[in-house]
Amino acid sequence: MEGDLITINKYLRPLSWFYGIGVGIRNMLFETGILKSRAYATPVISVGNITVGGTGKTPHVEYLIGLLKDKMNVAMLSRGYKRKTKGFVLADNNSSCSDIGDEPYQIHRKFPGITVAVDKKRTRGIEKLTGGEAGKDIDAIILDDAFQHRYVKPGINILLVDYHRLIIYDELLPSGRLREPVKSKDRADIVIVTKCPEDLKPMEFRVLTKAMNLYAYQQLYFSTHAYEHLQPLFPKQANAIGDGSLDTLKDTNVLLLTGIASPEQVQNDLQSRTASLQLLAFGDHHDFKAKDISRINEAFSALSSPRLIITTEKDASRLKEVDGLSDEVKKHLFALPIRIKFLLDQEEQFNQSIIGYVRKNSRNSILAKGKDEHKPKDSDHTGDGPRTISFRNY
Repeated sequence: MEGDLITINKYLRPLSWFYGIGVGIRNMLFETGILKSRAYATPVISVGNITVGGTGKTPHVEYLIGLLKDKMNVAMLSRGYKRKTKGFVLADNNSSCSDIGDEPYQIHRKFPGITVAVDKKRTRGIEKLTGGEAGKDIDAIILDDAFQHRYVKPGINILLVDYHRLIIYDELLPSGRLREPVKSKDRADIVIVTKCPEDLKPMEFRVLTKAMNLYAYQQLYFSTHAYEHLQPLFPKQANAIGDGSLDTLKDTNVLLLTGIASPEQVQNDLQSRTASLQLLAFGDHHDFKAKDISRINEAFSALSSPRLIITTEKDASRLKEVDGLSDEVKKHLFALPIRIKFLLDQEEQFNQSIIGYVRKNSRNSILAKGKDEHKPKDSDHTGDGPRTISFRNY
């Protein structure tokens, strides 16, 4: 059920009160204009959350890329968390996971036709992308994990909320997992409740819609995870597993290997599809060391045949670069791709909201030539950057 994975440490609430004061002062400085949010002429779409832990950002970013990549030159800009480089880095054919971070590396490999860049300072990253450093005209920029990066004012601000950790039931750090108060959701143009059960009942939709208590200008969507066919990390060594669908796992003993913030969703989804499932979980963005590789080899060797290791695409990006995996592990190690599926037949509405925004604001894209293009009537702009059109006016 919704919110079922929330744990509140009540004895830490006094610390949360002090933390909330600090967050409130920062937000006030932006809202009063003391700290500036810069807007851009190039359409900018931000995807992020206000919680600690995974809400499904990468699959949603990939969904947006898939929606736009064949119509325009799209760029994805990320912080590049835990990368070993500094400053602005533009991904190329020689980029590694350690150069740009695991999530950007994953996206760079899956979408070689788009521009992928990383920069902790997003304003600088956008300026370099739009200034031509990427080597091509950029029609739209997708910001990964930038809801709290308020120095950039995106045209569309997408807030992701985990169904199992609904922000309306959570509390501020450290007693809960919120990085900002619940009212910060008011900054979002689109709110997506992610990781929903696919069979969510109509009554639950209505209850959740009322509980989220959004403004009229905000759109609310519900999405779930759909799993694609398993992909071998080491294709030349991999054993065949039928067609790679999850239906082939019903008689298989599986080791689920994760280094993500919230593995519970994948664990629950795979539990009923396998003969047995064992979870070997590491921390989010975990940097696998020699001792970790030994644990992986030992855990897999202890499984009875038929057996398999399944990991996430994000973990696969890091595991491909490590040394020490046994030959047996390499033969049986597969990544599980995740794609986003909208519930309630909301996909077309969401797509048109995104495309409509880009069409109105793009200068170079094919989308700008749409027959319903027209000049916007007003703008929503804070700071001293170029004019841009807020999604709230769309």
